[in-house]
Amino acid sequence: MDYEITEKKLKEMHLSKLADEYNRQRNDITYQNRSFDDRLYELVSAEYDSRYNNTVKRYIAKAEFSCENANLNDVNYNPDRKLDRQMIESLRTNEYIGSQLNIIVIGASGCGKTWLSCAFGVNACQSKYRVKYYRLPELFSEFEAQKIQGRYRQYLSALGKYDLMILDEFLLTSTTTSERENLLELIESRTNKKSTIYCSQWTPSGWHEKLGGGAVADAILDRIVNSSYMIELKGNSLREEYSRLK
Repeated sequence: MDYEITEKKLKEMHLSKLADEYNRQRNDITYQNRSFDDRLYELVSAEYDSRYNNTVKRYIAKAEFSCENANLNDVNYNPDRKLDRQMIESLRTNEYIGSQLNIIVIGASGCGKTWLSCAFGVNACQSKYRVKYYRLPELFSEFEAQKIQGRYRQYLSALGKYDLMILDEFLLTSTTTSERENLLELIESRTNKKSTIYCSQWTPSGWHEKLGGGAVADAILDRIVNSSYMIELKGNSLREEYSRLK
């Protein structure tokens, strides 16, 4: 058998990892007594794992997380934080995404809201869900820019296609009429279709004022609160705990 031709054909078919594993097995005498099925399994697994890892890396890069190394395995369950481990473990199955439900993460500055939200996002990417992270103030600015370019509707449509969106710094400050209208349109495009994680220093009871009160505020809150899991972080600032300047 001409092994080089086999390896060349595999690479021409863009099965480079399979080709590498094939070459490794061919040069490892311990594989001479292994069954065909065992060897084929390892060949296919090498190619599959390589493609899966590359896909996840690409999804994570495209999500543009502020903490792309966040991982649910590293959640700090210090008792002071009063985190519900059972809820976190339930949410890591990503069933909430399949059910088009949301997560609200509430807590003071520095308590780890962004990190935890990004950990949920990375976890979703590992299941090959398409995720996008935004700071809400920056998203509002982008909406205005898209309107000027005449691409607002196309942009809104694109946002509606992400399986999971993370809106950080959610309603940190009061909103303008235009911002409220944009937010309502975005939420409406995703309600009962896709999932969103909202990170905020304010509980939903405080959002109403930030949204200017009235019918638009009611509509936004109704679409979010009634279809969301709530996580409220307690305890001291983690920035202080993990500060590099002691």
